[in-house]
Amino acid sequence: MLTLILIGLLGGLITAVSPCILPVLPVVFLAGGPGGQEPPPGGARRAKARGRAAGASGRTSGAVATVEASPGAGAAADLDADAEADARRVRRARNRRPYAVVAGLVVSFSFFALLGVTLISALGLPDDILRYVGLTLLVLIGLGLVFPRVESLLERPFARIPQRQVGREGSAFALGAGLGLLYVPCAGPVLAAITVAGARGRISVDIVALTVSFAVGTAIPLLAFALAGRRVSERVAAFRTRARGLRIAAGTVMIVLAAALAFDVTAAIQRSLPDYTASARRGIEDSDTARQKLSGLYGKENKELSRCEDGVDELRSCGRAPSLKGITKWLNTPQGRPVRLEALRGKVVLIDFWTYSCVNCQRSLPHIKAWDRAYRDAGLRVIGVHSPEFAFEKNASNVADQTRKMGIDYPVALDNKLATWDNYRNRYWPAKYLVDSAGTVRYFRFGEGKYEQTEGLIRDLLRQADPGVRLPAATTGRADELTEGRTPETYLSTHRIDRYAGDPLAADTPKRYRLPTDLPRDAVALGGTWTAGYEHFTAGRGARIALDYRARKVHLVLAGQGPVEVLVGGKLTRTIQVDGTPTLHTLVDDDDAHRARLEVRPAPGIEAYAFTFG
Repeated sequence: MLTLILIGLLGGLITAVSPCILPVLPVVFLAGGPGGQEPPPGGARRAKARGRAAGASGRTSGAVATVEASPGAGAAADLDADAEADARRVRRARNRRPYAVVAGLVVSFSFFALLGVTLISALGLPDDILRYVGLTLLVLIGLGLVFPRVESLLERPFARIPQRQVGREGSAFALGAGLGLLYVPCAGPVLAAITVAGARGRISVDIVALTVSFAVGTAIPLLAFALAGRRVSERVAAFRTRARGLRIAAGTVMIVLAAALAFDVTAAIQRSLPDYTASARRGIEDSDTARQKLSGLYGKENKELSRCEDGVDELRSCGRAPSLKGITKWLNTPQGRPVRLEALRGKVVLIDFWTYSCVNCQRSLPHIKAWDRAYRDAGLRVIGVHSPEFAFEKNASNVADQTRKMGIDYPVALDNKLATWDNYRNRYWPAKYLVDSAGTVRYFRFGEGKYEQTEGLIRDLLRQADPGVRLPAATTGRADELTEGRTPETYLSTHRIDRYAGDPLAADTPKRYRLPTDLPRDAVALGGTWTAGYEHFTAGRGARIALDYRARKVHLVLAGQGPVEVLVGGKLTRTIQVDGTPTLHTLVDDDDAHRARLEVRPAPGIEAYAFTFG
């Protein structure tokens, strides 16, 4: 729970300073300023009367006793006290307006994000009704600032409340509520988790905690901005002497903003701005911890997977196998019909998460295919879940073509939305889950290796399902593929890069890097100009990548058009011509594993995705 609250809070903080919030900032800034500057009715008249009384007092100041005893002096004192009291009330009201705006924003966001879809559906209202409500509130409050009569009508619902300035705070609360409706689309995975849960009507304590923490996180920077606006209005003389004009200006800004939102003018402005919070958002909302927490919010069918550990050498009970959900297409099934785990009761099921450009997956596939051939007649069913690592791997025709080329003939589910990936709380390519004949997950293995152990557990489950089964000889030899000491897969991604040893990365912007002379083992560094992105790095002028590796083979996924020079130990060993969509290219292919320094020099515009090793 605490981790989920922290994810929501940090996600909200990042959202509140992102480009999508920029259009509402002028309104938030003005909320604590001119909106509360005008004195209450009668204040101006008392000030004028105080001036007249003070003038009369000045004319009679020649006789002290007369002045002290005169009714005019007493009236002036009373008027001074009334004016000062009015000023204090104005200051108190003004001080509360920023809090009222932010409170309205938090309440409206939290309530409608969770229950908006349900209410709209139950009432049969248009899907975009909430947006129109927010726009209407913004226009009405803007009109209220421009035209006092409209403001008095807006404050009338609060007139029965005894405090004299509650009307102003009530309108500020309504303004915040409207803003909450209008900026709801400005979010990432956290808001997606909230809205999906709300749309499904599955409101849990965790979902409510995530929603409120996200709203509070969003509100903190906005409150600071509103308080800054209030402070400026207090300190700058123009705000005090031209309150009426500034109220009109603030109201006009709100009306113009509503029109811009209604006609999507603000969206064009937002698209033209760089998303300077993208890296921070991905680091928080798309981290492994966040994805694990968020993936478990919609139900409890994957909760029990936490009972088990990766790659243990015995069968355990890891809970009911989660369903295969969100599959966009099936390959290698009759007429593309889906496979349901419930229909496979009595069989042992191996679920293999893979993606076609991943060399680690490619290296494990011969074992998967061998097990499928050897044990299919004995009751084993293999299901490949293709969960794309990169955007280009979502193309169904690409997946079908690669599946055919790799000789895969068991069913393959295209998990383009990563729904099944999340349902299994998976975080690795490849990953294998063994499900027994009763539908319980008994074992899972992340990554390569332990093939002999995995096959032994498959054989154990087949015997448990059918004690009289006759099994063929094991397909896996004693020695698994040698992976000891080999350089692990290296992603060229601002979010996922490990063992980086160079100048600090600048996300999504071109930067010139200096290539270090020495590199630690398995480390990578950049030289020349690169644009480091979330999914790949794009080469610029003089771009180079240096890598210290230990392996027999080195592969790199590349895309674009142009030559790529490969140097090993400082000597040019080959030049690769890249032309087209992301494809795996072999840079090094030696007979024996050894350690060396690799340098890759791609032409400008070439995209580099990930190093893998063999």
